[in-house]
This record gives sequence, structure tokens and C-alpha cells, in this order.
Amino acid sequence: MRIRPVVPLLETDMTIPPKPDTRPVDPRFSAGPTRKRPGWTPDFLENNPSLGRSHRSAQGRKVLGNVIDTTREVLEVPSDYRIAIVPASDTGAVEMALWSMLGPRGVDVAAWETFGYGWITDAEGQLPLEDLRIFRADYGRLPQLYEYTGDRDLVFTWNGTTAGVRVPNAGFIPADREGVTICDATSAVFAQQMDWPKLDVLTYSWQKNMGGEAAHGMIILSPRAVERLESYSPPWPMPKIFRMTRGGSLDETLFEGFTINTPSLMCAEDHLDTLNWVKAQGGLQWMHDRADSNAQVLWDWMDRTDWIDNLAEKQNERSNTGVCMKIVDPRVTALPKDKQAAFANQIVKLLGDENVAYDFGSHRAAPAGFRIWASGLIEKSDLEALIPWLEWAFETVAAEGL
Repeated sequence: MRIRPVVPLLETDMTIPPKPDTRPVDPRFSAGPTRKRPGWTPDFLENNPSLGRSHRSAQGRKVLGNVIDTTREVLEVPSDYRIAIVPASDTGAVEMALWSMLGPRGVDVAAWETFGYGWITDAEGQLPLEDLRIFRADYGRLPQLYEYTGDRDLVFTWNGTTAGVRVPNAGFIPADREGVTICDATSAVFAQQMDWPKLDVLTYSWQKNMGGEAAHGMIILSPRAVERLESYSPPWPMPKIFRMTRGGSLDETLFEGFTINTPSLMCAEDHLDTLNWVKAQGGLQWMHDRADSNAQVLWDWMDRTDWIDNLAEKQNERSNTGVCMKIVDPRVTALPKDKQAAFANQIVKLLGDENVAYDFGSHRAAPAGFRIWASGLIEKSDLEALIPWLEWAFETVAAEGL
């Protein structure tokens, strides 16, 4: 059925093209929570002995311990690094590190998108840090990371979730550094290679590259990070959910599955199911390769399409998970910013109404465009089927202003 046109956003003589014949099998392209793994069903819940049990029980501790052990195996985490399940998703994990570790030496914070800017807010406005430097860049590019000298602590995101710009590697971090590096890797881990010797704190959530449910975070600590926790006591009050030490020593039980607050064992079983699926498919490199192949579908399309471009300005900095795009058609870019956003949002709404693609709009603070998830959980055929629909929606909205 033809949708009744409203006031056009663009003056154009374009005609509405026919709809594509093939639809994505799964229209969920959200950047988080992301879709469940291919073939996922709730069967793992049937007669599951951990459901309805206390997370402090032997059964509950076993499940949480299995999540930690399987995480170490799948992510190839060094044996001397500690892994814990923590409250409040990736945000909570990053906050734990910032409030527990920063202060004894100068701090550098590098950010180039919304979530990284949030860590700047903590460092500048919440924590009383006396020696602070900010490395900032706008959407589409990295800041001057090579200004980091290694004698200071460093806070950065590996993959800018709302900008689609990632660090190509950790070469900017000196191997002989004295400071602690804190890395928000929530949209990078399971899709991009982590340089463990360069990372002292790594955080992420289950709901990004693993399709888990919300509110569960992970924090991984190097021996250097543990040393900082045990040798430094912050001068500010420490909320309970941030505490990783007891009596000046690391709380070892936290890293054995004895969580600070109550986790969902149902969510833990779900995450364990996906971790085991990754193992069965071929492991971490399989996930990396699949994300690269999926992202390449979108990169190739942008390279041959005039009206859309990758938000990441440099090819080696393009994300292979949340692929962020900006509309560059001059008829759109000539509009006021709110009209540009409205145009992009009309495309997102149109494809959502068609049950072709859900929740793929760019972040409200980013340039007008899209953010399409392309990690190892996505089927390449769904991305290939999506592209003709994106072209149809653009032409339709340009012609009708839908």
C-alpha cells in the first residue's frame, strides 16, 4: 500500500522506485543490545538448574565461574590477568576503574565520540584530578594519540561506538610505560585484536558484540592494574559497587564469580551459550574474520554510492562493528542540521515500518546518517539484502519526504 506523502524535505523531480524483492531474514541491526547469535533459541533455559537459584549458591557460583573461565579461553586473555563480572554494564566497569585507580599520577583522556566524551566529563568535572590532559577529536577522526608518552595514566576507547572510528593498533602506547592504561573496548572486543600487553584495564558489556542482555559488565585487569589497586587508596569516598579491594588487597572472590551485587543467572547462562557458540564456530579469529567480511559489504557499497560515506575519514581507522555513515548528498547537506537529521530519521523509520531494518539510526550527537551493526553475530546475506532497501528508502524519502 502506498504511503501518503507529507511535506517533502527535498525539492526533487525523482520518482519513487519499486521496492526490492529480497528482505533481510533478520532486520535487527541495532548497535546494542545487538541481535542474538545465529540459530539462537531459548532452549538453554529448559530445565536449567541455575534458574531460580541464588548467585551465592554453589550452582550460581559455578555458572558465573564458567562465564569467567570461558571468557578467558575465547578472548585469549593472558593467564595472569584477572576477570570479573561487574554491575552496570560497560559504563559501570569503566567507572570502577576511573574512580579506583586514577589520581596518583597525571592522566590523559582521549576521546572522539559520545561515550569517550563521557569519560572526559568524569575526569574534568567529577574526579578532582589535578594533572589532566585531554586529547579530543570530532566525529570521523582520531585525536593525536601519539602525544601520549607513557609516564601518565591513559583512558581511551578502542572503538568509538557512535563514530565508527577505531584505533588501528596500540602502537601509540609505549611498551615501557609507567602509567596504567584503561581501555573501554565494549564495541571492539570479540571483533578486533586486543593488544593485551598494552592494556591494563579492559572493559566491555555482554550486549554489544555478543548479543547479551543489558546491565552486565566485564572488567579485565593486568598485574600492573592489580598493583595500582593494592598500592593506592583514592582520597574520595568509594561507593560499594566500585570497590575491588578489601583491607588494601585485591578482593580475589570478585574474580572468582562472587559478584558485588546480584547478577541474572539467566543472562549469565545466555552469555555462556554464546561464548560456547563462538568456540564451536572456530573461536576468536573466526569472529574477527566474520566482522571484517560483514563490514566490507558496507564499505564497498559506500565506495560506489554517491550519497553516503563512511564517517571514519581514514580507511585503517574504520570500525568493523558499528559501521557509522554520513549522508553527503549536497541536497541534504545544504539543509539545516535538524532537517538533515530529520531526513535520515525518515529513512530509519521507513525501513523500520517495512520490517526491513530496526534501530540503525546514527547517535543523536553524530552527523546525520546511520549506524549499522556488522559484527560476527550478523549474517552477511542480511547486509547484502539491506543495501538495495537503503537505496530505495533514500530515493523514496528524497522524492516524497516521507
